[in-house]
Amino acid sequence: MPKTAGIILVGNEILSGKIEDANAAYLCRELRGLGVDVRRIAVIPDEVQLIADEVATFSRDYDVVFTSGGVGPTHDDVTIEGVARAMMAPVVRHPLLVQLLEQYYRGKVTEAALKMAEVPQGCELVGGETVRFPTILMRNVYVLPGVPEIFRAKFDALRDRFRDQPIHLKNVYVRIGESTLADYLNRLLAEFPLLQLGSYPELSNPEYKVKVTLESRDRGYVEQALTDLLARLPADAVVKVT
Repeated sequence: MPKTAGIILVGNEILSGKIEDANAAYLCRELRGLGVDVRRIAVIPDEVQLIADEVATFSRDYDVVFTSGGVGPTHDDVTIEGVARAMMAPVVRHPLLVQLLEQYYRGKVTEAALKMAEVPQGCELVGGETVRFPTILMRNVYVLPGVPEIFRAKFDALRDRFRDQPIHLKNVYVRIGESTLADYLNRLLAEFPLLQLGSYPELSNPEYKVKVTLESRDRGYVEQALTDLLARLPADAVVKVT
């Protein structure tokens, strides 16, 4: 079975619309490319018990879990406490993180900054070879920051951990509308029932009306399905295939 993943976005600023999240879309694309099946995304406020409840559920239901946000030095950064509560572990200061913070602040580290050295007891520190600070891993939960640039750098340092059987994708851009296209797609699924088939209308593109996606972990299966679809569609319906 392919690996499954859940993503938990923590932050009042996302729910209030002050900040537009970029991390979930990025992570979904990256994990898809690695062959991991993202099953659920949750957006929750900066509340310890809500974080704990969501993390406990996700950790039970999915192979890997990613949290984004709530790991800085301020009063509303409570993700670590929430993850620790979910795992029924105390929060402690990790000596390696204390050392890294002291080096970063050149001996002038504040008590507030030392909050970033707090971790759930029993966690691992991973992926610290290519970034300034490693990522906290508590069982199957990876605790990542909310700042997109740092989030991406930390995930890039970890990506090979998640590599699974890849998902092969073909895109077909067509000039005909979804109502006409539906019959062709239904017949395709009857012939290829294991195919993951998507249909996405594009209202503002002058070149095509619908983008069709064909996906499978079996490259040959996708190629056969693509050949079948192209043979069925009217010759002038297809704009391009990628």
